[in-house]
Amino acid sequence: MSETATFPTLEAVKKARKSIESVVSYTPLQYSQRLSEKSGARIFLKREDLQPVRSYKLRGAYNKINSLFLEGKTSDGIVCASAGNHAQGVAFSCRQLGIRGTIFMPVTTPRQKLEQVEMFGGNAVEVRLTGDTFDASKVAALEFAALSGAAFIHPFDDVRIIEGQATLALEILEQQQEKIDFVFIPIG
Repeated sequence: MSETATFPTLEAVKKARKSIESVVSYTPLQYSQRLSEKSGARIFLKREDLQPVRSYKLRGAYNKINSLFLEGKTSDGIVCASAGNHAQGVAFSCRQLGIRGTIFMPVTTPRQKLEQVEMFGGNAVEVRLTGDTFDASKVAALEFAALSGAAFIHPFDDVRIIEGQATLALEILEQQQEKIDFVFIPIG
């Protein structure tokens, strides 16, 4: 069986922008004097650390969960696996939308990340520490989804997650009037 790749379209990213605009901040594109002087180039930083969950991951998580909510596909709740930032975005989204969420995280997750997930999710989410790695947590989350009917929210390998996160690119293009030579994006 071969997989067919699905890619986001510009129209889908614009639709995602509308979906997330009530919860996501339009973050500044800030000139970095230190990095610019160090590199000999004009470096700007997209300040996603100013999002409510301090990460761009909220964009994708909210877009995916909100789309499922609008389609009536969250009655059995949602579930995810994450070691941190995706979990925070999912927890925040669950609380905002009033959806029950179960978040599987490795037992090695730093306490600060756990506390943030619990704070953002409030009574809407349950955190389950499972396994020593993301992969082990993901296996447990997928098993939970199969048994409970909860919708699995993948941290990156989902077109609606990608569309939500791509809204960041729209903002960069709107904010930067000069020609952009490179955009460096962390992944993990």
